[in-house]
Amino acid sequence: MIHLSKAVITAAGLGTRLLPSSKEIPKEMFPIFDLDESGSICVKPVMHRIFENLYDIGFKNFCIIVGRGKRSIEDHFTPDRAFSILARDRVKPNMHNTLTGFYQKILDSKIFFINQPEPKGFGDAVLRAETFVGDEHFLLHAGDDLVLSEGHGHLLRLLEVFKKYGGDMTILAERVENPSQYGVIVGEPLSDDRYLMRVRDIVEKPAKPPSNIAVIGVYILSPRIFKALRSIEPDERGEIQLTSALRRLLEDGGEGYAVLLREDEKRLDVGNPANYYRALVESYNFCLKRIKRS
Repeated sequence: MIHLSKAVITAAGLGTRLLPSSKEIPKEMFPIFDLDESGSICVKPVMHRIFENLYDIGFKNFCIIVGRGKRSIEDHFTPDRAFSILARDRVKPNMHNTLTGFYQKILDSKIFFINQPEPKGFGDAVLRAETFVGDEHFLLHAGDDLVLSEGHGHLLRLLEVFKKYGGDMTILAERVENPSQYGVIVGEPLSDDRYLMRVRDIVEKPAKPPSNIAVIGVYILSPRIFKALRSIEPDERGEIQLTSALRRLLEDGGEGYAVLLREDEKRLDVGNPANYYRALVESYNFCLKRIKRS
């Protein structure tokens, strides 16, 4: 069985569509709603939620790719004992417990920060993690892409498919109404499971989409992805696109699978104002549902 223990989270993008708020606050640190240790609604940065989701399913080795002006991410993931004591004395006990629980997860983990000096695209950010990854498969999670599901079901299914089929890429995906805005998957269902596909091709933001299956920024990849990233040319903006490297990997005989979201699972994308507004609404409603079920 292929061992999977490392997670790479990318958080180096400029977030220009969320200016001026994203000038000093990385979009990956924008708050969304979640539940605290007592089950009450609180707010957490998107990156905080992503880290906790991955930690909760067993990941303890993390590499976070940051860019210029992302110091707040490193600060957030550095336990602050003085602040924890201050929080204990000045805020409700449940929030103190939430903070100390988060800090304990950080202390239980190994977290490496790698800088992407220039914003040269998602693919370039992934390439920076090659030394951390080595010759192992790894989980890649975009820092501004989050999925809400019961019990981290979307991540557990992704791991299950990877463990069953292996291959060079296992991709989280969803059916969308506007596929031309995303990377689009071409393939066919695997067995009789409508939520599982074999990937034959991936096309980045096609004018005439070949399907309505869009890529979500959560992947399990083989180390072959780094060779593919080095083999492709930058796009017209000088950026290296991960989608192009995935396509190259498929052309070179790589095997790929896609795990589709179920109807009760919600993707949150905080990349622009409209999507961020929807992320706030969806995350708040998801909290209310969890409270009602409890």
